[in-house]
Amino acid sequence: MRKKILLLGSGELGKEFVIAAQRLGQYVIAVDSYEGAPAMQVAHEKEVIDMLDGDALDRIVAKHKPDLIVPEIEAIRTERFYEYEKQGYQVVPSAKAANFTMNRKAIRDLASQTLSLKTAKYKYASTLEGLKEAISTIGIPCVVKPLMSSSGKGQSVIKTESDIEPAWIASQTKGRTGASEIIVEEFISFESEITLLTVTQKSGRTLFCPPIGHRQERGDYQESWQPAELSDSQLKSAQEMAEKVTKELGGAGIWGVEFFLTKDDVYFSELSPRPHDTGMVTLAGTQSFNEFELHARTVLGLPIPEILLVRRGASAVILAQTEGQVPNIQGLDKACEMPESDLRIFGKPITKKYRRMGVALTYSDKDESISMLRKRAVLIASKIKVD
Repeated sequence: MRKKILLLGSGELGKEFVIAAQRLGQYVIAVDSYEGAPAMQVAHEKEVIDMLDGDALDRIVAKHKPDLIVPEIEAIRTERFYEYEKQGYQVVPSAKAANFTMNRKAIRDLASQTLSLKTAKYKYASTLEGLKEAISTIGIPCVVKPLMSSSGKGQSVIKTESDIEPAWIASQTKGRTGASEIIVEEFISFESEITLLTVTQKSGRTLFCPPIGHRQERGDYQESWQPAELSDSQLKSAQEMAEKVTKELGGAGIWGVEFFLTKDDVYFSELSPRPHDTGMVTLAGTQSFNEFELHARTVLGLPIPEILLVRRGASAVILAQTEGQVPNIQGLDKACEMPESDLRIFGKPITKKYRRMGVALTYSDKDESISMLRKRAVLIASKIKVD
């Protein structure tokens, strides 16, 4: 059963995946564009390359001849994955899934046009004038996002006409892959957002984790909690949409499927074919397997009979406030005084403003409310300073 896993992207999500895979006796090579990335600190081997360089990616695959290729980030020449599958390599969850979900245009058209899932209205643009035309159709307010990006990189909310040009500049300079086509989305006046972690298996039924609620700022997650509150009909609708889109993309693994919830409707938002940042709340022991353990088991073809909610939990991010090297972490002693809590410091070697450097976790086996858990997670995170 020992497999050689090539992990493409070595951030905090990759680090937890490596730990989960190693606990199952697997061998992992961690790849990223910079030295000392979190997953490299726990992997068997490491490689530093620009994964947007297709030739460099080819060389790494040929050098290591992995049993599994597991993408963890968006900034990869994912079109190469089709060739790797032809050569006999297993791409997680599949080459099609990686290509579609790394590109907002492909996944949105698949969801809206091919699968008829309920989504926000949207238009594409590749110039400033095209953006203005799209906004005239969609209306203000609206959201502008680069097609090849995630975690809020290059994303803006247009509230007035004066926001249009700055939003265009941000989309072309702050995305994961630099200048690219953009998507303009209708601004949904939603009551809440959820992530439905969905597990597709090589043999076995599709499973769903208890829904995770989350709050974002600057397009990036700040808090998450499990379980999220929603009606039975909303949960059923989200599950049906998640199963439909993951089945179409194919392959085995965990998927972070995001939805907007309004008073009456559920809107498909985005999809990630890997563990999701909001799913770090599962590190608080909220369910029978955390999301990284589920991903590891699934990609190895190990059966998962069920996923059970064990207790309630919440997470809050620990952010850097300045730019620099050799981060200094302060306040761990104060944070660890808190009851029913835990934390993770990711070990990133460089800080940037608002960069996620760790996560605070809290949980309860009692009847403590989600509201109280959220407040405690934020309090724990506030005790830790990164400079």
